[in-house]
Amino acid sequence: QAQLVESGGGLVQAGGSLRLSCAASGRTFSMFIMAWFRQAPGKEREFVAGILWSDGFTYYADSVKGRFTVSRDNAKNTVYLQMDSLKPEDTAVYYCAASRTFPVPIETARGYDYWGQGTQVTVSS
Repeated sequence: QAQLVESGGGLVQAGGSLRLSCAASGRTFSMFIMAWFRQAPGKEREFVAGILWSDGFTYYADSVKGRFTVSRDNAKNTVYLQMDSLKPEDTAVYYCAASRTFPVPIETARGYDYWGQGTQVTVSS
């Protein structure tokens, strides 16, 4: 089993920045990809960004491309999501997820084996 713990959420004004962290523990050696999802009230959980543990290759949803950056620190077993130019529509609970294989498609939440508890991000206008 692996455990994921997110941190770094909060309240920020539109145009501001936040950095989320996801610390992994347990069977981290078995992880192939880590990703960030978000879920706003009344909406389905949606893919935000993903990164391969091995080579750091990244994937982004079109809605965040150019504003968000996903990165990893393998030595710390931690994945980050740097969020810049935040918009009110970015308001959601953000979840960290991990998979032992490559989910097809990468955006499907069902393809991930482990999930964190979520952290709230609120962007005021």
